[in-house]
Amino acid sequence: MPSKMRVLFVGDVVGRPGRKAIKRFLPDLISRYAPDFVLGNAENAAGGYGLTEKTAEELFGAGFDLLTSGNHIWRREFLPYLSRAEKVLRPANYPAGAVGRGHAVIQKNGLKLGVINLEGRVFMRALDCPFRIGAALAERLREETPCIVVDFHAEATSEKIALGWYLDGKVSALLGTHTHVQTADERVLPQGTAYISDVGMTGIRDGVIGMRADQAVELFLTQVPRKLEVPNSGQVKLEAVYVELDAESGRALKIERIRLSD
Repeated sequence: MPSKMRVLFVGDVVGRPGRKAIKRFLPDLISRYAPDFVLGNAENAAGGYGLTEKTAEELFGAGFDLLTSGNHIWRREFLPYLSRAEKVLRPANYPAGAVGRGHAVIQKNGLKLGVINLEGRVFMRALDCPFRIGAALAERLREETPCIVVDFHAEATSEKIALGWYLDGKVSALLGTHTHVQTADERVLPQGTAYISDVGMTGIRDGVIGMRADQAVELFLTQVPRKLEVPNSGQVKLEAVYVELDAESGRALKIERIRLSD
């Protein structure tokens, strides 16, 4: 078995511009880093809100091995696909009865990687405890592989950092998503868990977290509810992290922030 495992995780893919950025930048990233696994958050990949079967298959065709999500995954027409999908995750801390699955073990070239998807509770829904569920799932997955990556889809930076410390040494990486703003606090925690508060987003470069800037400004000025749309054109960006793990122990060896744009 190889001594190292290389994981590339792409930040929230937003709409058609995000998928355009994937096609433009991902092949070069795969060539440069030679990742064993390519993961990414895709809860906004279809029209800026949710996911569809067609969009999911498009991303798998572009090179993703598994897609994570968050609070926007519950698009009604997508639920039948989500209920049978093995490599599209929804947060694991939704109550019993929610369709889909919140964790998986994927295998390729003799390597196994566990992936857990969790959603935060601060400024979000009152879900089951991500701390307790995350720790329990990590213990279960470690029976199959020591290499475990967590996508923590959460609003509050404090909640993300706290979960990073709580799971330090229990998982290989705790990667924050949801805010669409890449943070500069990547590090390897003392017990060997790679951490970043938010991986960032992949989509339009000059919008407001992936949506049209003019509509977002109007919303803040008037406070009149409106639907925000993904821009039809413009320069795109891709934000991601590269994580290198010890394949035998699961400890993170390094984490590197990636940001590419037109």
